Amino acid sequence: MKNIFIVLLSLLSVSKFFAQDYCADADSNLIYAYSNVKSAYESNNLDHLKYYSEKSLKSFEKAKTNLKKCGCESAYNLAYDGAELLAKVESQETFEDGRFYVKRAREIAKSTIDSLNEFTANNNTEEEETDNLSALQIEKEKLEQQQLELKKKEAAIAKKLAEQKEKAAILEKKALITKYEDALSLNIETYNKILKQYGSSFELSIPNKSEDELLAKNKEEITAYFLTNIKEATNSYLAELDNI
Repeated sequence: MKNIFIVLLSLLSVSKFFAQDYCADADSNLIYAYSNVKSAYESNNLDHLKYYSEKSLKSFEKAKTNLKKCGCESAYNLAYDGAELLAKVESQETFEDGRFYVKRAREIAKSTIDSLNEFTANNNTEEEETDNLSALQIEKEKLEQQQLELKKKEAAIAKKLAEQKEKAAILEKKALITKYEDALSLNIETYNKILKQYGSSFELSIPNKSEDELLAKNKEEITAYFLTNIKEATNSYLAELDNI
């Protein structure tokens, strides 16, 4: 998902980059159009008026193409109107008639520049907001990734602690089993020696239970198991003494 977002962001950035280029070119075209139509308006004869009007018309036509790609519809519509007015100048027979269209085209040229500037300013604001939103989105994804990594580490630590706790419990039970086995073995060995001294052939045996079976029990069960075996060994010893 993150990769898709980055690709879309890149494509959007490239699209905006080219649109900004077209807007910049359109702005340059419109400045030329305004400069020439202004020169046409300030001229003092029909030939000069038509000459500068033609130059302004060409700039308006170039501006229309770039404004279309730039995406500024309001400026495009104004440039279209300006070009339409200037296209009529060539057919005018008097200076005053030609100047009528030039005057209107000059006003439109100024309005077109203002319209494009407003559009560009709004776009820059939107782009900044989009960039800020994109930056926040990326930061959010980074934080989510960090949280995911922290959760993984937390789970690994918890697992390791559980394993260490289990090992400690096993070691503790092993130590308890060894202590009880030593005590039981010592008692049985002592009982057997005494019985032998009194001429008895009876011999107590040490219970045979595997360590794994004992480790499967909890500490209380282990204690109870050995206590039961010590009692049984002691009872058997006392009973055999009574029979001697």
